[in-house]
Amino acid sequence: MQLRRLPTYRRIVLSAAVATVLAAALFLAGGLGLAPWHASQSAPSTPQAHTGRGPGTGADPLAADIATLQDRARRNPRDPVALGTLGLNYVQQAKITADPTYYSKAEEVLKRSLALESADNFAAMGGMAALEAARHNFSQGLDWAERAVAVNPYNATLYGTLADAYTQLGRYSDAADAVQRMVDLKPGTPSLARASYAAELRGDTTTARTDMQRALQSAGSPADQAFAHYYLSEMAFNNGDPRQALTNAEQGLHAVPGDAPLLQIKARAEAALGQNTEAIADLTRAGQSLPLPEYVLQLGELYQSLGRSKEADQQYEILRAEQKLFAANGVTPDSDAALFEADHGDHEKALSLARKSVKSRPFLDSQDALAWALHVNGQDKEALAASDKALALGTRNALFRYHHGMIQLSLGNTTAAHDDLTKALAINPHFNPLHAPRARAALKTT
Repeated sequence: MQLRRLPTYRRIVLSAAVATVLAAALFLAGGLGLAPWHASQSAPSTPQAHTGRGPGTGADPLAADIATLQDRARRNPRDPVALGTLGLNYVQQAKITADPTYYSKAEEVLKRSLALESADNFAAMGGMAALEAARHNFSQGLDWAERAVAVNPYNATLYGTLADAYTQLGRYSDAADAVQRMVDLKPGTPSLARASYAAELRGDTTTARTDMQRALQSAGSPADQAFAHYYLSEMAFNNGDPRQALTNAEQGLHAVPGDAPLLQIKARAEAALGQNTEAIADLTRAGQSLPLPEYVLQLGELYQSLGRSKEADQQYEILRAEQKLFAANGVTPDSDAALFEADHGDHEKALSLARKSVKSRPFLDSQDALAWALHVNGQDKEALAASDKALALGTRNALFRYHHGMIQLSLGNTTAAHDDLTKALAINPHFNPLHAPRARAALKTT
């Protein structure tokens, strides 16, 4: 890692170990659509480190690192490097275990590190950027990322965090510039993956796949390989090819057996192919390993689509409990929470959450969630304007297009609705086990 010369001896020059943790924590806590990924370019590549296993498992290198750093910080509570590294590890552990209580721990030690060394402590600044991104506080995350980059403009990973914040704040041109700088500094799996995502947002799926294939070719560890296979699988599924998605997921699981995100995307492909028993089993395994709300919702909707309403309701209750836990630990509810309430809960709450989300995170997902929340509350003219914003970049997203079509239908614009619903199903006929059948049924009325 290239460092600029710092003007005083007292300023922090990170050791190789700290640089490794910086790259790991910032990569996993960043963007790519806030996908539930927890692998990183520099994290330990043993399968145990990437299967959602929490502290106390013995084989978990991250838990061992945390214990070592905790002891080091106890012995020398004025060591800013130890505290900064510990904070980054806590952010990483929160993502790996889906345990949001690590966020408050991370904030406490990162602030202590910055209090001891505030001027050039780019590791702790980057850690704060990662923490705020993980909590969905993207304006604050951007502030910290910009401060970190100003101190060390030669660290590629910091530009990744900067790009993630710009993306979530709807500053897509700035995000593209930051991604390009990241690629220029260090072409590899993290930077190429972000370049792929930027292309995907523009609707350029050919470039997105090419860049992700390059990310796979650059993968230097099983974790990186699994990461690239996950996104290749997701792209294949999102573009209506569940068989290819299944192949990519299985290849990733060969690299990192039992990985929760890969099990989740594998289950989506299986459900699309009618392999519901396998899909339920894989989603259950994913949720047991990494209990993210997204997995719980996916399993609930799969159960609901199969007429298993009692089991679906159980998953939705679990999801509500998880949302309360995340909120209690400073995680701002976002578009996923708004869409859940719009589809399965309180419509007024959905609209309140969606308005807050689009204010703090004016990303495409938030615009789409706002559109849908407005629609279910009968405010379709305003909903159409928000849905137009969700589609403004040309992103190929079947759910966005479905929402747009249903809003058009409610407004009586049957020709436009027919066009939107046809496009949604052409992009991905299996985009959602509940909404895809509704799209087909609505088409018959246009």
